[in-house]
Amino acid sequence: MRGNAPSVLLVDDDPAFVHGTGAQAEAKGFEVMTASTVHDASMVIAQERPLDLMMVDLSLPDGSGLELIDHLGDTRDGDVVVVTGRPDMDTAIQAIRLRIDDYMVKPVDDARLNALFDRAARRAGLRQAREMDECGGMIGASPCMRRVFKLIRRIAPTGNTVLLHGESGTGKELAAEALHALSGRRGRFVAVNCGAIPPDLLGSLLFGHERGSFTGAVRDHSGFFEQAQHGTLFLDEFTEMPPPLQTYLLRALETGTVTRLGAQDPHVLDVRVIAACNRDPWLAVCDGQLRNDVYYRLCDFPIALPPLRDRDDDAVWLAMRFLDRLNDKYGTQCVLTDASLQCIQAYAWPGNVRELQHIVQRAYLMADNDRIDLAREIGMRRALHGERSFPAFTGQTLENIERMAIEQALRQCGNDKTRAARMLGISVKTIYNKLMRWRGEGRSA
Repeated sequence: MRGNAPSVLLVDDDPAFVHGTGAQAEAKGFEVMTASTVHDASMVIAQERPLDLMMVDLSLPDGSGLELIDHLGDTRDGDVVVVTGRPDMDTAIQAIRLRIDDYMVKPVDDARLNALFDRAARRAGLRQAREMDECGGMIGASPCMRRVFKLIRRIAPTGNTVLLHGESGTGKELAAEALHALSGRRGRFVAVNCGAIPPDLLGSLLFGHERGSFTGAVRDHSGFFEQAQHGTLFLDEFTEMPPPLQTYLLRALETGTVTRLGAQDPHVLDVRVIAACNRDPWLAVCDGQLRNDVYYRLCDFPIALPPLRDRDDDAVWLAMRFLDRLNDKYGTQCVLTDASLQCIQAYAWPGNVRELQHIVQRAYLMADNDRIDLAREIGMRRALHGERSFPAFTGQTLENIERMAIEQALRQCGNDKTRAARMLGISVKTIYNKLMRWRGEGRSA
């Protein structure tokens, strides 16, 4: 279970209530913890995990739920709700004095439970927003992004060359900008996409030229290296640089100088170089596209940017951040629907953060009201990428179809059973039960 999911602790010795309420909470995306005694509940609370909701029965085998609430004091994170099947005036007054957030009598109405879970989920969202880490223009709460931010902060004040690599749309330029912003360098941040400039112009634009050095050179031109003096030069898609220019690049990195085309004297540089590519740079060396000496010189300090599908719930918080920016820009108060959040978590995001930002913006512009639904836009992207939610089931038994659907949902969700359950519209408990049964029968899944 991911730590970013909202959490609920059910303290009750009634199995039917715990099972029914727990299933309803799981369907809402909650991580459900249970305890049937005051002692067991105290052990869960002692783990100091954030609890967005705690539902406590008054009558427990080893004492009253009120004792547990009293011991919490001011340390609780979320709402505390008393649930009882035998209400009386004395316990109601005691509970109110302990600053509980609600008092419910069994059986609890489903609508009231849903309202309680929605409130706890919003609280969890606020808590997790506070826990989000920021580095330059990047945000994230997932462990892999926190590691990236730690590396950026550690290496930024040094003069080391940095090699950023990761899939397209993972935020390599944002990472480069963060490295520059945290470096303390007073010069400019100059970004160059080596794959977007014709090879016959790239050398002149990078290293500069003197007037008359070639036809059309009517004046002196300072290249990108000189423009980044005392600052940072970001070479995006550097593996697209023609091999002859890689020799010039290597010399500039090793000597700290550049010589303009047609000039005799070199310019001394104080430039920090950050290179980036959307493929494994060593594979470019193996393919003969990148000189190995350039690779080793640029690979002074490599940082891998993880794809969005490996970043836990970061996609949800990024979507909310993008929508907040649109709300601020246009003076609106739009929100994402619950279906949107489920679709975000179930989609693989082959285009990473850039694709997510485009989808949020398009859905916002196309919306007829203040509830933004990304399901249609994500469905269109699935069709565009030729992605089918599930395989064809022709000629299969119902049991085989069920197993295949669960197996594929788990694959698409990285074996995250909560996300797979949301995708399939079933409870997490159902998935666990099916898996246990199939393993007992010696079948896969």
